[in-house]
Amino acid sequence: MDSAVFFKGMGLGASLIVAIGTQNAFLLRQGLQRQYVLGCTAICIACDAVLIAAGIAGMGGLIAARPGLLFWIKVAGALFLLVYGVRAARAAWRPEVLRAAGTAPPAGRAAVFAAAFAFSLLNPHVYLDTVVLLGAIGAQQAGTGRYAFGAGAICASLLWFAGLGYGARFLAPLFAKPQAWRVLDGLVAVVMWAIALSLFL
Repeated sequence: MDSAVFFKGMGLGASLIVAIGTQNAFLLRQGLQRQYVLGCTAICIACDAVLIAAGIAGMGGLIAARPGLLFWIKVAGALFLLVYGVRAARAAWRPEVLRAAGTAPPAGRAAVFAAAFAFSLLNPHVYLDTVVLLGAIGAQQAGTGRYAFGAGAICASLLWFAGLGYGARFLAPLFAKPQAWRVLDGLVAVVMWAIALSLFL
């Protein structure tokens, strides 16, 4: 495996996922609450890996050639983000739902995992970044370089999501205060709405 291409893929992959976004905000919250962290982390990693592999295999060109498909992905993603943003805003507004990490009753496993899949797959930016962009750059690598590039990008995703999900517990003392949850939920709401609006601007 070409190590230079591998680290190139890792660097570009990291630059695309290490940012405040819907998927990261969701996983951070699950990590703080210590609810289904392993499952949510695995879902985020698996979805990213599949999308990156699809892009390297050539699906990025297919999506780019079908603007109609991308439009409906945008519509579904925007609706989901708007609704979840409302939920986050309500959580920030109502003090009674602001609980310290580990004290709130856990949400249902199925609902949490469904949300993890939704945050991973209903954001059109994910397809543009992982499938189209990474796929296009990976396809430019000579010989088996595309596979080394894809492996590097997937490795960056694995390290980031694992670190985010399990590193969140170190912030638990800060989030023992309801005000910290208010700020986090307010920030999540703003991020969700901003990304939803940006899909059509």
